[in-house]
Amino acid sequence: MHEHADTKSASLREKNLEYVTSCDLPMPWATFQLHAFLDTVTGKEHLALTLGDVANGEPVLARLHSECLTGDALFSQRCDCGAQLEGALKNIAAEGRGVLLYLRQEGRGIGLINKIRAYRLQDAGADTVEANHKLGFDADLRDYGQCKPILNYLGITELRLMTNNPRKMDALQQHGVPVTERLPLLLNRNPFNEHYLRTKASKLGHWIAVHTPGHK
Repeated sequence: MHEHADTKSASLREKNLEYVTSCDLPMPWATFQLHAFLDTVTGKEHLALTLGDVANGEPVLARLHSECLTGDALFSQRCDCGAQLEGALKNIAAEGRGVLLYLRQEGRGIGLINKIRAYRLQDAGADTVEANHKLGFDADLRDYGQCKPILNYLGITELRLMTNNPRKMDALQQHGVPVTERLPLLLNRNPFNEHYLRTKASKLGHWIAVHTPGHK
């Protein structure tokens, strides 16, 4: 038992990660288990929310969710992040089993302040990709290398992934995490984020229909 735990901890350390602690987290849909992991180099704290027996060898309903303070906590309608977070947790609760990794990668990796700078540029007419480029960043700087050791620590080997983003699928496969099924997560399309979603589809390759009724 101790040898197995040491192996899982060693896998975390290879990615400069450390398991900290776990607790119950009652939520509106179910009581999840909340697990905290620390990146010992950056100081960022990544979270995993699990429900049910995720270590039984069966593919696990999953969501990789990058932090979005404005969408997740401040109810911003400029993106679909908050709705995707809530929708994924509801889906996991309905199934009674699943995992959500909450990764501290604000603004597709550029950070909160730079994301607000990007929003300002978007107010002036830039799209989300152009705004990142104007600030000197690539369109998407997120890294999913921490996912496999965290999933391994939790005993998860295969995922049924809730995503519209092919890059997440590719990144997981490259890092050795099998994805047996992709489930769309299309929520909260509204007049404030329509251009943002169209840009994600046209420039980032997301699986989102570009044309919507009433939109030319």
